[in-house]
Amino acid sequence: MIKEFSYITNADPSYIDSLYNTYLIAPESLDPGWQKFFQGFLYAQQYDSATSQPIERKNTEEQMAKEMNVLLLIDAFRKRGHLLSDTNPIRLRKDRKAHLDLEDFSLTEKDLETRFYAGTNLGLPNASLKEILQRLKQVYCSKIGFEIQHIESNEKREWLQDKIEKSPVALSYGLSIDQKKRILQKLNGAVIFEKFLHTKYVGQKRFSLEGGESTIPALDFMIEIAKSTGVQEVVLGMAHRGRLNVLANIIGKTYEQIFNEFEGTAIPDLSFGSGDVKYHLGYSSQVFTNSGEKIHLKLAPNPSHLEAVDPVVVGIARAKADLLYQSNYDKILPLLIHGDAAIAGQGVVYETIQMSKLDGYYSGGTIHFIINNQIGFTTDFDDARSSAYCTAAANMIQAPVFHVNGDEPEAVVFVSKLAVEYRQHFNEDVFIDMVCYRRHGHNEGDDPKFTQPILYSIINKHPNVRELYLKTLIARGDVEAMIANDLEKEFWNLLQNHLDSVRENPLPYVYQEPEIAWKALKKINSELDFEISPNTGIESKNAQQWFLKTLEIPKHFNILPKTNKIFKAWKSNFEQNILDWSMAEILAYSSILADGNNVRLSGQDVKRGTFSHRHAVLVDESSNSEHNRLNGLTDHQGQFFIYNSLLSEFAVLGFEYGYSLASPDQLVIWEAQFGDFSNGAQVIIDQFISCAQSKWNRMSGIVLLLPHGYDGQGPEHSSARLERFLQACAEFNLVVANVSNPANFFHILRRQIKWNFRKPLIIMSPKSLLRHPKCVSPLKDFCGQTRFLELILDPPENPASPSIKMILCSGQFYYDILQEKEKHKYKNIGIVRIEQLYPFPKKQIQNLSQQYPGSKWIWCQEEPRNMGAANFIENQLKDLNIEIIARPSSASPAVGHKKIHDLQLVDLLNLIFQ
Repeated sequence: MIKEFSYITNADPSYIDSLYNTYLIAPESLDPGWQKFFQGFLYAQQYDSATSQPIERKNTEEQMAKEMNVLLLIDAFRKRGHLLSDTNPIRLRKDRKAHLDLEDFSLTEKDLETRFYAGTNLGLPNASLKEILQRLKQVYCSKIGFEIQHIESNEKREWLQDKIEKSPVALSYGLSIDQKKRILQKLNGAVIFEKFLHTKYVGQKRFSLEGGESTIPALDFMIEIAKSTGVQEVVLGMAHRGRLNVLANIIGKTYEQIFNEFEGTAIPDLSFGSGDVKYHLGYSSQVFTNSGEKIHLKLAPNPSHLEAVDPVVVGIARAKADLLYQSNYDKILPLLIHGDAAIAGQGVVYETIQMSKLDGYYSGGTIHFIINNQIGFTTDFDDARSSAYCTAAANMIQAPVFHVNGDEPEAVVFVSKLAVEYRQHFNEDVFIDMVCYRRHGHNEGDDPKFTQPILYSIINKHPNVRELYLKTLIARGDVEAMIANDLEKEFWNLLQNHLDSVRENPLPYVYQEPEIAWKALKKINSELDFEISPNTGIESKNAQQWFLKTLEIPKHFNILPKTNKIFKAWKSNFEQNILDWSMAEILAYSSILADGNNVRLSGQDVKRGTFSHRHAVLVDESSNSEHNRLNGLTDHQGQFFIYNSLLSEFAVLGFEYGYSLASPDQLVIWEAQFGDFSNGAQVIIDQFISCAQSKWNRMSGIVLLLPHGYDGQGPEHSSARLERFLQACAEFNLVVANVSNPANFFHILRRQIKWNFRKPLIIMSPKSLLRHPKCVSPLKDFCGQTRFLELILDPPENPASPSIKMILCSGQFYYDILQEKEKHKYKNIGIVRIEQLYPFPKKQIQNLSQQYPGSKWIWCQEEPRNMGAANFIENQLKDLNIEIIARPSSASPAVGHKKIHDLQLVDLLNLIFQ
């Protein structure tokens, strides 16, 4: 019988049949609506449409098929009703072919007065088809389009359906008079603030919020609801559009500060930093909600790479959850404000969303609020995406999407509240797509009619959302027109008074102070800070205790034979007081943890290590369970967080950078699988890591481990592009190192925590040195009064020779040079390993030049002449008239054939020692 109904209803027979069979076997596994329908289908009476009285049930195929059709209609509205929703305030929606007409379900207008038991599914038992349709259109096709049926979880879908279908969505959205007045107040501030700036600063860029002012009441209500559900802190990220409005009307940056930036009378002290334009700046504050409760807000600074801040914000939130809130994600809320073109077009959005449910990057769910003004710079949305909506990435993680008309602030507030409740209940991402418009061009000096003349003819005549909402409130009798006009005048006068005050008494330029945890650190550096590194040695008894502890295997843990062999070799080396690279790294982490500091390490395959060298986490060969070697070292140690990342560089490095901003007292490391993979994260390196302190007064101690070295593995696995990092170096913004021995690697990691300031550390970490027999360090180099060595000298055996040659190099190339020197027993050659390339140890080099006067100085590198450190070194050591020896300049970082690589190496060494 069910199969016959599927034929009558044009539904998939297998779909209907599977539903019915499921109901007979396990009804509780079905959606409650289907449960009710099949129950009614089998047992309920029919009702007379005129009297609403039960009549004798007639089990005809036609009647039962229509019941099924009505149920399919309800199901279809839930799935596709958003395609008919009235969410666009300035354009007619395209026909997305929702297929929600009566004839699509073998129903006609003659059925409108018929009462159907299927209405029970919608909470309307014994309702007529007309009443069912009216309710479906009211809920699913009004000013909000609910896109939720792609969610596989019955629990989440039913929770949302219950909230949506039981709320008066198309009426007053359940808002009180006071809440409506609050919306008007926030719209008043948003609209008049923009109008005031537009009047006073004609043509100045501000990337106004005009057309999307409902953002302000939306954020206001989100923060209010968030606080009521236990949130202590909200971390926001957003691009330019509306940023000044959000800073003023949500975050709490004063009008005087903003006007002062527009006036341009305060000049920053450039010795402290270069600063940034006003619509890139971040801000932190504590504000009081409408209910009088305090909540902390942080708006992260953001460069012009619009969505690059997304993973940074999520990383900040995760770090604070780990460090301050004991992983209680209900206490901190990441909130990202996107543009429609950016969220649809930029890949970092996908990467950030893809990591949202992964253990190492989970932050309890992010609220994504899209200011959808339907144009990206000059590009219409038809040319900006292939998907129906800009929020297509949400479907990937089955996040609910609420499309809403930006000219309906009550609807915007309703979905904003719903989004916070969903996030707090399920701790997962949720999206709000507020469809609105852009009053001006991309910026206030841009003419949008160049590219969208018809659209902007409509926009120019379109009243702002405050005017529209005010008319609605007056028509309802909720407020009086005179009161609303008085509010506008009062706010305008308030802004004018603040502006007059700034013009009469300009404020000095003030960099916003970093958060409390960072205030004790030194902010400005000089050469003296980098001349000699602080002592970072440890006691030998502690080194022995901690390292041997990392080699202990739990009882009943089945270690792989290969791993066990490695452990035995490490133990043997340690008993001989010798440490290789892997041992030094583990000892560095152990010592930092034992001091009470946390260590976080993430990247592709970091638990084992790309080159099978780390083995920080072991896997039981029988049960697949894991053993973290760095846990349980001491009773009061810091936490060791280590995560294999998704196959992403951009978002993962952004996340780790954000994590590093949350506390100066932890070591945060991102390791690239190969150094050249940092190319994929170049935006984070260029826009945040290398310049954030100068632009935004934000320090970071993040470490980038970039495997680098020419081993004949081809152009993609040789170079970490050392030259790019050195080119970005200035004003002591970075530390760039190419370390050549385990002890120095140990010390440079410990120095990150020991320093009384924080700098990002870029390490060209080796590959061949991980197991090179000569790349070992004695235990004494880790203990006592030892430190990181900026350069290491192998002196010439015959310093009195008249033809001394001093060879400068860095990294693993040193061992090729050393082998050649020892092979031919050159006594008049000294080798200087420059371990830290920036800040450059210039004074130490000068001291050596005085020690060996008249010597010939050579910089040699394994990279091509136009890459590596050659140009940097040449510029640093002009006084030495230094000679550069390198592979020939090349468009590619390395050759693709091992034989050619080996021949080039022979040529290099011949040139060095000729």
